[in-house]
Amino acid sequence: MARENETILVIDDEPYIRELLQYNLEKEGYAVISAASGEEGLDLARRNHPALILLDLMLPGIDGIDVCRRLKREARTAKIPIIMATAKSEDTDIVIGLEIGADDYVTKPFSPNVICARIRSVLRRNEQKIHPNTEEDFIRIHDITIDPKRHQVHCGSRVADLSVTEFSILEFLARNAGWVFSRNQIIGAVKGDSYPVTERAVDVQILGLRKKLEEYGAYIETVRGVGYRMREEDSGDSGALPIRRAIQSS
Repeated sequence: MARENETILVIDDEPYIRELLQYNLEKEGYAVISAASGEEGLDLARRNHPALILLDLMLPGIDGIDVCRRLKREARTAKIPIIMATAKSEDTDIVIGLEIGADDYVTKPFSPNVICARIRSVLRRNEQKIHPNTEEDFIRIHDITIDPKRHQVHCGSRVADLSVTEFSILEFLARNAGWVFSRNQIIGAVKGDSYPVTERAVDVQILGLRKKLEEYGAYIETVRGVGYRMREEDSGDSGALPIRRAIQSS
């Protein structure tokens, strides 16, 4: 699967290793640029700002440890994750690299599958550091917890297995608890105004959503002649129901 804007910089003085890595990484959907020396690698990192650097420690001229040190000292390149690759197995090389900011290491000879797995892992960790989940990222109502980033819903201690559309409807209603939305408004909010779907399809999705939420499904209420709403917490049944006007019916 293609990975938009994820370019891997390979810095290694051995041509066959660069070719092997380029072949396997491009198969995984990454764009690859490569350098045969530390000096060239520094230049490419500064000019291209890759998503990740695979860095050999044993390089002619500026060695890998010094390349790593320089990149981590420069504000523009300091946050680029680095995986060290080395033929050495001494702990001191690994410790030095990790202490100056490398994110992971592999020892040669290595399997391309292992390299790809390590790259995915480091990129995933790096993404979580840049965009960590905070309390504000979660939606909590009626003991339902919605995690938009992980696409997970917890009903009490149980995980509800929702489809993409069911999740989107639940998130939309929960974010706007107490407001009543027509079926067309719900379609527009979760699919876009021009999405070709009938109002009946919304009823089917709501039915499936309620079933998967089990007892928590009762908090999604049908308002006759209008549509649906997520009941507000502690709102009771008194008073007129507000009708959301911010999203126009199609």
